[in-house]
Amino acid sequence: MSKTPLGRGLGALLGGSKPPSAKPQPPKSVEEPVSYPPLGSETLAKNTDLSPRHLPVDDIRPCPFQPRREFEASALEELSDSIREQGLIQPLVVRRKSDHWELIAGERRWRASQKAGLKEVPIIIREADDRQVLELALIENLQRENLNPIEEALGYRQLIQQFQLKQEEAAIKVGKSRAAIANALRLLKLPDDIQRDLGTGKLSVGHAKVLLGLSKEEEQVQVGRRIIKDALSVRQTEVLVSEIHQKHKNKQLSASHPVTRNNEKDVHIAHMEQQLVEKFKTKVRIKYQEGKGALEIRFFSDEELENVLSDLGVSAD
Repeated sequence: MSKTPLGRGLGALLGGSKPPSAKPQPPKSVEEPVSYPPLGSETLAKNTDLSPRHLPVDDIRPCPFQPRREFEASALEELSDSIREQGLIQPLVVRRKSDHWELIAGERRWRASQKAGLKEVPIIIREADDRQVLELALIENLQRENLNPIEEALGYRQLIQQFQLKQEEAAIKVGKSRAAIANALRLLKLPDDIQRDLGTGKLSVGHAKVLLGLSKEEEQVQVGRRIIKDALSVRQTEVLVSEIHQKHKNKQLSASHPVTRNNEKDVHIAHMEQQLVEKFKTKVRIKYQEGKGALEIRFFSDEELENVLSDLGVSAD
């Protein structure tokens, strides 16, 4: 399935390519890098220069807004080997700071270049404020799909909090739906242990969504460990969480209405509730008294509401 490009695209945010000149010039040799103005140059501070240049690799610092927290060692080593053999083909994108150059895009390539022993790397100079840098870093990583779910969620939260954006505004910036942003942010409500397992891939986002249905952190951690230990699927996890909900419900019923021969109707209601929980994959409560009452179906996100409506044969449009 083809993927929709994110937002305006990295090329658009970087400012686009220069229009070809009437008399194209031959490309510069890699052995003869273009010289660049000193850090004190006022000309550079006023203009964005998209022409390829070279900088000493040690003069570049990582971006503090980089949403990516983990760089897989084996993948970094493979990239380093490739750069050692072929050189760094795609330039890094940097911006000028007071006494150094700061990465905007390409930290993985920068790290691999250091491991490969490169003294200089090709760069493109881009003027950008902090908001643009964060947007560019997010979009670059999201387009390449190399952020884990927690890194992605942390990136969204940083974008929202640092620049006082609403979820809808952040969604437009990165080319996602508001629901996708909201669902990603919900992952940060999970305990640290669960977030760590999400980041390493031991748990999937599907598992995480089911765990969010548990209100107690200790239960979320226990079920998370059970998922990993027994290699439970998302569907099996849903059944397990449903059973936990039912146990809680049975305890409440036992405490308030002990089951006797005179209140067998409570047992039937509990059984019906359990069947509805299994059907809708969410909390369900039946209030019944002498032929009257109410049916309560809980949902915790727009996606869950859509699923309930779909099961009921009701269109959300």
